[in-house]
Amino acid sequence: MNLNKYETIYILQPNITESENLILINEYKALIKKYGGNNIIVQHKGRRHLNYNIKSYYDGIYVQINYTASSNLVKILEKAMRLSQNIIRYMTIKNCHMNDIKI
Repeated sequence: MNLNKYETIYILQPNITESENLILINEYKALIKKYGGNNIIVQHKGRRHLNYNIKSYYDGIYVQINYTASSNLVKILEKAMRLSQNIIRYMTIKNCHMNDIKI
């Protein structure tokens, strides 16, 4: 199984409390570990003003998760985020650094 490095950033509704935020983070970390992900790093980016409103919100709480996993895990994680009512936007990218590229 080929594991890749991924970075997922999601934006929470601005009315989410810190405890609710930590519960969500722990759920996603457990989900990543359950499906074989590792090297999980979570960064709280904090509350930021959005350039345009998303679902009638002008602010959002940004959270970034970096991890190593298979592409199947990304699909499962994004489905869980899509079903969450607290998340207003999410995005996952595959980290590909120049020193990892083999020619």
